[in-house]
Amino acid sequence: MASSRGGDVVAARGTMGYEVVDACDGWATRQRLEMTITNAEGQDIQMTSDYATWESKDGTKFRFHMKQMTDTAVTTQTDGEATLQRPGGPGEARYTAPREQTKELPAGTLFPMKHTEAILAGARDGKKFLALPLFDGTDDGGAQDSSVVIIDRKPPTDSKFPMLSTLPSTRVRLAFFDRQGGNGTPTYEVGMRYWENGVADNLQMDFGDFVMDGKMSELKPLPKRC
Repeated sequence: MASSRGGDVVAARGTMGYEVVDACDGWATRQRLEMTITNAEGQDIQMTSDYATWESKDGTKFRFHMKQMTDTAVTTQTDGEATLQRPGGPGEARYTAPREQTKELPAGTLFPMKHTEAILAGARDGKKFLALPLFDGTDDGGAQDSSVVIIDRKPPTDSKFPMLSTLPSTRVRLAFFDRQGGNGTPTYEVGMRYWENGVADNLQMDFGDFVMDGKMSELKPLPKRC
């Protein structure tokens, strides 16, 4: 844990694994986050997040599964699929969990892979700020607003991971906001360095009550299926 804002969390540690697979007709991803949080009473709480998606390469179709657990109890779960009428067009998300419902998606909504592509394209074009509607299926609230600050873009530099050494990189700061209103405070913030191939490292995750830093410890290519 990098810092705490005086809440109930006094310590936190954990690991995150992220996998991207070219599934020929789309991108299949899985992210697993495991954290141990120590509260003010000295109790350790195990928190696990398991998130899996499939996104068509044209960015118009999306399937999602998200399950969060505290110790052995499931605290939240979302499942469903979403479609856009066309790239950049409006669409809808259809949930099967936590309950059956449909949410309208505004024009301009991006799914996660296209969201990353838009950030990298903005950095290449010299932009400093982006406002991008995002739907990722991590909760049942539909699309959210994302605010992206592009801090800098650097030429290729030496890296301990050979597949990154020839690529430029971009430092960014992202803030996510509930579209249903609120006090203008982000629900979540994250800073990172994006490499040109979409790999992210040097994470700083702001959960509100506490902030965690993360550094990439392993990077390996997966066998190609297509």
